[in-house]
Formats: sequence, C-alpha cells, structure tokens
Amino acid sequence: MQAFFAGFGLGLSLILAIGAQNAFVLRAGLLRRYVFVVCLTCSLSDAVLIYLGVNGLGRFVQSLPLLINVMRYGGAVFLFYYGAKSVISAWRGGTGLQAEGEFSTMRAAVLTCLALTWLNPHVYLDTVILLGSIAVQSAHPAFFGLGAILASFVFFFALGYGAQLLAPFFARPRAWQILDIAIAAVMFSIAFGLILSQ
Repeated sequence: MQAFFAGFGLGLSLILAIGAQNAFVLRAGLLRRYVFVVCLTCSLSDAVLIYLGVNGLGRFVQSLPLLINVMRYGGAVFLFYYGAKSVISAWRGGTGLQAEGEFSTMRAAVLTCLALTWLNPHVYLDTVILLGSIAVQSAHPAFFGLGAILASFVFFFALGYGAQLLAPFFARPRAWQILDIAIAAVMFSIAFGLILSQ
C-alpha cells in the first residue's frame, strides 16, 4: 500500500501544475460541454502513458534523441497554434461563452484533447520517463503505477466537474477574456520552454 500512496502523491503533484490538458479540461467544465468524455480521455491517456512508463518505455524513449526532438518541436508548434487561437478569442471577446471550435462536436473535443495530450512532450517526461523511472525503483512498481493512474482520474474529474462552481464568475464576458489570455500565456510559455530546452 505504501507504493500505491507514493504513486498517487507523485502523480497528483506532477499533474497539479496548470498545463495544456488542465486548461482544456477547465474550459470544458466551464462550458459544460462533453465534460465526462474530456475528463475520461485525459485520464485514460495518462493511464496508458503511466503503464508504459512503469513497464520500461521511458528508457527506450530516452535512447532515441531524434524522436524526442520531433516530439519537442511538433508539440511546440501545436501549442503556439492553440495559444494563438486563445489570443484571437480574447481579442474578439465573448466568444468563450459559446461552444465553438474544439467544443462544437464531441469528436472535435476529443481530437483536441488527444492532441493536447499526445503532442505535448511534457506529458511523456512526467508520465513515461519520470514516473516510470521512479516506479521501477519501488518495491511494488505495479501498485505505484496504479496510484499514479488513480491520481489522474481523481484530478481530471475533480477539475472538469469542479469548474462548474466557477460558472457564476464566468457569466461575464470579461472573465472569459481573462481566461483566454491566461490559457494563451500557459500555451506560449510551455511552447517556448520546449524550444529552449536541451
């Protein structure tokens, strides 16, 4: 059980920082659009990555620097694109109040969610490499991995459904503009961090 709680704690601490996935889940929750599907997509994606990390994929990925570079620059391009969309939304004002773009259909929401997850190298660094390398040092790697997977499910569903508590605040168009600017800042900072990282 100690390995399980260690995995849960580490998984939760890694995921708490605001990132591309979290911003998207928060927006889905505020719009009340496909919240369950978005939370489930993020949680299952994390579960797959954590499973792969616990079972040794992290060491394999680290041995392929070309793959890491492709992931880094591809992820940066996508994050710049998504950040630019948020800037445009903030500039227009009020567009966050409607379920447009990535939330217009369930398919669009899932595809955007998958792109924000699987094209972001930070997700691989946190789940596959970092969690995986710590898990294999644990006395019970499988329980460590299960704890980290449960942390992802708890966090994403709490964020997605908890966002509705902020709905009264986001009834004002100005609040959506502030959120869009904050999301753009997160996306741009992550993208710049990817480009500048060695």
